[in-house]
Amino acid sequence: MLFKLSFENIKKSIKDYAIYFLTLVLGVAIFYMFNSLDSQQAMLEVSKSQKSIIKLLIELLGMVSVFVAVVLGLLIVYANNFLINRRKKEFGIYMTLGMGKRQISKIILLETIFVGIISLGVGLILGIFVSQFMTILVGKLFEADMSKFEFVFSKDACIKTCIYFAVMYIAVMLFNTMNISRYKLINLLNATKKNEKVKIKNPILSILVFIVACTILGYAYWKVTADIRSLDTFNKMLPPILMGIISTLLIFWSLSGFILSVIKSIKGIYLKNTNMFILRQINNKINTTVISMSVICLMLFMTITILSSSLALRNTMQRELIEMTPVDLNLYKIANLPEKTVNRYGKEKVYTEEQRADSRVPVSETLVNNGFDMNLLKDVIEISVYTTDELTWGDFFRDKTEEVKKQFPRLNYSTTEDIVKISDYNKIAKLYNLEQYELKDDEYIILCDFENMENLRNIVLEGGNYTLEIAGKEYKSKYDKCMSGFINMSTSHTNTGIILVPDNCELTVDMKKIEFLVANYNANTEEEKERIEKIFTSTSDDEGDEFSALIQNLANKGIEIDGVTKISIIEASLGLATIITFIAIYLGIIFLIASSAILALKQLTDSSDNKQRYTILRKIGCDERMINKSLFIQIGIFFGMPLLLAIIHSMFGIKFAIGILSGIASEKDLLPSIIVTIIIMGGIYGAYFLATYIGSKNIIKEE
Repeated sequence: MLFKLSFENIKKSIKDYAIYFLTLVLGVAIFYMFNSLDSQQAMLEVSKSQKSIIKLLIELLGMVSVFVAVVLGLLIVYANNFLINRRKKEFGIYMTLGMGKRQISKIILLETIFVGIISLGVGLILGIFVSQFMTILVGKLFEADMSKFEFVFSKDACIKTCIYFAVMYIAVMLFNTMNISRYKLINLLNATKKNEKVKIKNPILSILVFIVACTILGYAYWKVTADIRSLDTFNKMLPPILMGIISTLLIFWSLSGFILSVIKSIKGIYLKNTNMFILRQINNKINTTVISMSVICLMLFMTITILSSSLALRNTMQRELIEMTPVDLNLYKIANLPEKTVNRYGKEKVYTEEQRADSRVPVSETLVNNGFDMNLLKDVIEISVYTTDELTWGDFFRDKTEEVKKQFPRLNYSTTEDIVKISDYNKIAKLYNLEQYELKDDEYIILCDFENMENLRNIVLEGGNYTLEIAGKEYKSKYDKCMSGFINMSTSHTNTGIILVPDNCELTVDMKKIEFLVANYNANTEEEKERIEKIFTSTSDDEGDEFSALIQNLANKGIEIDGVTKISIIEASLGLATIITFIAIYLGIIFLIASSAILALKQLTDSSDNKQRYTILRKIGCDERMINKSLFIQIGIFFGMPLLLAIIHSMFGIKFAIGILSGIASEKDLLPSIIVTIIIMGGIYGAYFLATYIGSKNIIKEE
């Protein structure tokens, strides 16, 4: 009998379960989709380094999934509480007919099991199919060979999803049992008649609190944007974060107190249509709305900021990757090794005569001496990079050093400047397709593209003719700002400064710091390129690859040649961008679903509690169109208020995130990421809004 009653209850309450069911299905589908990446990886034809990146992504997603499970678990408990409260009168009738609390608990237990099994099944089916698109996305991000693409089912992800959600449903069952045991018959029968008392706060106090909250929030905004350089540790970031949270709570607390009083004074608005009723309804649930609105606002803020910033970061990395990898190979080694060196920990390193002799010859000669065929390379250019202890960052900034130290106290001002002859740089610039420069005998140029350092150097250079002493001679700056350029390939603009000097500058052999080589692979196909690539990137730990004779010879002699390849940079950058994007989308969608579901359930609860008030509206002459419009405005305000404040928070939060990621992410790439964020949020948040409005309309129509 209890089984049949439970089944009939679900059929009867299908409208009440709609948002609860939707939330469960989406949660299951997303959880499975992001945890099925391990099975999808097996069919992707990617390189060894990309496989290690995907492995790291899978591990990180596994850790993030624990946090996601906690968020979903709390959401499910909250949603289930809505359903229980909605049916209090029904439970009271059961008790008057002689049913005990234990039997009622069994009914709810069976209903939870039914809904859980159905939502788990539908969610898994949806997740399995959507995860196939995830495979295509991963393959595209890693530029993998998708010729072996086939339908993939992840047994491990399925088991993991079932276990996690089973634990959540058990928690819900325990919660329901505890709730039922505390109910009294009189409270259950009168549940629909109980309403929270309307509490109108003192409007003057509310306005004062609102002003204080806005002041605190304004200071926090200033701190994370204009004064961002001072937030160089987590302890310094924490106060603005706490200010933002506290001020959000205070804003919602104060808004609910004085809005009614302010609009009451405007008779033309207050007395128009059902506005009086709408404002009273908004104010009616004040005690529970403040906390829930604040939490929802902060979750929406995190969603917008995480999605926009991470997608902007990925866009920047992809754009700059093309600019910063113009050739196939960069190699460099330390020139003029001394007999021994001592590191900052006091550990001494002694160099052999062979190592010291090798440090005095170009990189190409080292390669040839260790068995490398130079015919495998083309467009080879070699230059020397010079330094002198007489020209450091501190010497460059001179009288501006103290001013710069206030902004960047952790910079190592004893770092020596890199010096390159103009003709050497122009050879590389021509190969890189960069701008080439000319210099007079008494001029120099600073090349710098790392934004923060470029801004600092421009402070010094502004006004022009800024002089530096290099190799015993004074040179003046040709330009009053840094010029664009670089010699080292990387994932982004990281050149902190290169000083270009005329060819007749008396740079001595003992000033050489780096021997540098750039080249392209002498190959016509991708397979030939990869074969040459392995010579420079293979290690003794590579499985299935023969340990490179070049690497082995260098290792045996203790000769250290370092460098980067275009392929390795692209693979590493794509991997980092993919990890950030996946985790951001995962967390962003979960936060968005959680905040939307909480809002939806809260509004459905209010509609159920206030059903009698809509009946009174009908009795005093309001037609269905006016009532529905009133309901639409109420739900729109409740959905719009936290979203509006979250958007304002996000304007500064995104700026803060871009500032922290300066040099990696750019504001120029924000627009596309914001558009994608709007589409994602509009789809999910809008769907919950419409579902809430339709559900609430059905509730207030019930007889």
